[in-house]
Amino acid sequence: MRRLFFIEDTLTNKISYYHLMLLMASLPFDMFYSHLILISYLVHTLIHISKNGIKPVFNLRTVALQSVFFVTLLSTIYTINKPVAFNEWGKQITIFLFPLLFCLNPLDIKKYRPQLLLSFALVCTATILYLYFDAFLSIRHYHLPYSIILSSHFTNHNFSQPINMHATFFSMQLGIALIYLLSVLIKQRALYNKLFYLACCGILALGLLQLSSKSVIIALFIIVNAALPYFLLQGKRRLRFMLISGSFSVLIVAAILSSGTFRDRFIRDLKNDLTKSTVDEVVDSRLARWGVSTKLIVKSPVIGYGAGSEIGLLHDRYFDSKLYNSFLNRLNTHSEYLSFLLKSGIIGLAVYIFTLAFGFNISLRQKDLLFFTFMLLVAIVSISEDFLDVDKGIMFYALFFSFFIFSYETSISNKPEVLRTYSVKDCYR
Repeated sequence: MRRLFFIEDTLTNKISYYHLMLLMASLPFDMFYSHLILISYLVHTLIHISKNGIKPVFNLRTVALQSVFFVTLLSTIYTINKPVAFNEWGKQITIFLFPLLFCLNPLDIKKYRPQLLLSFALVCTATILYLYFDAFLSIRHYHLPYSIILSSHFTNHNFSQPINMHATFFSMQLGIALIYLLSVLIKQRALYNKLFYLACCGILALGLLQLSSKSVIIALFIIVNAALPYFLLQGKRRLRFMLISGSFSVLIVAAILSSGTFRDRFIRDLKNDLTKSTVDEVVDSRLARWGVSTKLIVKSPVIGYGAGSEIGLLHDRYFDSKLYNSFLNRLNTHSEYLSFLLKSGIIGLAVYIFTLAFGFNISLRQKDLLFFTFMLLVAIVSISEDFLDVDKGIMFYALFFSFFIFSYETSISNKPEVLRTYSVKDCYR
């Protein structure tokens, strides 16, 4: 894949390019690798820093990208649990670092964006193939019927367990990869290239179904059926695509409803999540945890209780509310919006919503489908997950948010960026 691995640039920029490629490739795997590559990227950037290559640092763009970290920083002042708050600093430091790295590093992100996204999409595809290989290997080892692949034993977290990834966080990565490959597929003309990208899209789609993340699937239904044709197509092509994608969506929904496992996952579990828990239930619903969080929020609605306070506050309240599963597993509130309200109050939530609005505004103004996909995934997953409290969720947010924003750094106009695509043949030159 010559165009992916051999670029024409200075040696310093080549090394920066490979660091970014490896960072993206490491996202589906253990965070040790991502942190190691990030440290190497930081050292490389500082060694080769040049005032001629530095981009503006003190502006709205940088503040918006780092805002979540600043909220954690400021809410530590009045926190009721300083040790955990400082631990959150350590986890969220990447949100502070990535904008600075992209400012100090002279690499033209816009120029190499297609190659980096393509390499990331191919790594995601290969990872799904590995997970299916591992699943079928286990099935064969225990002499189980191959149809068990569609059972709960091999879906959701059980499917992503070999790479130790949370199913929803991994699904967010696959969502970016799938939409990128679909956008490339639409622009391809050669049959061989179309078949290759179509196969990759099929593998990613199967992986997403196997992971069964409700929030990510909902976001992707919106993106594929509405956002993709709006951003990339016009006239009859747009209408034709919407009819085809709508038909496929109906078929997928029918397939989900016809499968007991997926029906339980998408329909029954969603219903259970949005109903009050009863004492005899083994798993507590999200609505019940949200109710406990809300009772705490109304007691300190403006500034919250401080960074690092969430788990400690909720722990005893879960016991008092007879949510014993949540109590024993020390679960968080499972909503990023409620988490901000709990830790930093209305002020913290307002900053987070401003940050999301900032990203949505740029993605719509630039007509950037990939950036819009990222923002919609973050906004919808934030309803049901505290993904900014987990290392892998933080790294995904910090890297891709900065990556997409700095994709426009060399632009001299507000014209939408034209998506450059590569054929399969080009990749092997």
